Amino acid sequence: MNLNKSQIIELLPHREPMLLIDELRDIKKLHSATAIMNVKKDGFYVMGHFPGQPVMPGVLIVEAFGQAAAALTAHGIDKKEYENKLVFLMSVEKARFRNPVIPDCKLELKIEAVRSHGRVWKYKGEAFVEGKRMADATWSATVVDRK
Repeated sequence: MNLNKSQIIELLPHREPMLLIDELRDIKKLHSATAIMNVKKDGFYVMGHFPGQPVMPGVLIVEAFGQAAAALTAHGIDKKEYENKLVFLMSVEKARFRNPVIPDCKLELKIEAVRSHGRVWKYKGEAFVEGKRMADATWSATVVDRK
């Protein structure tokens, strides 16, 4: 199963310019998926990072991992149970940035839910551009009530 951007918008509270993921592919319910982020040279984060030599900030790669995991979780949970919930990032245990992500590329974020305990989930992910690993991370998130 795949989700397009409009379907992702139905699951996540993020909106432009902070909605980073464009598609969620190969979804295995509450287990794994691949998110696609089209890293554009006119992205809000490129103009100042760095002028003349644009690089996607690593912290936004981590944010994209988190959004992908939130969409995977929201998509897998019963719709009635999730309608008044949000998924919040709790911690990033490990993040490695192996190669710079240069705009005008397709960043593939392969994510996996490692375990869940109640409302707390642990994930791991790897980011690729054209098959080359750019970053990886492990992080935790929690499902909370909307206010």
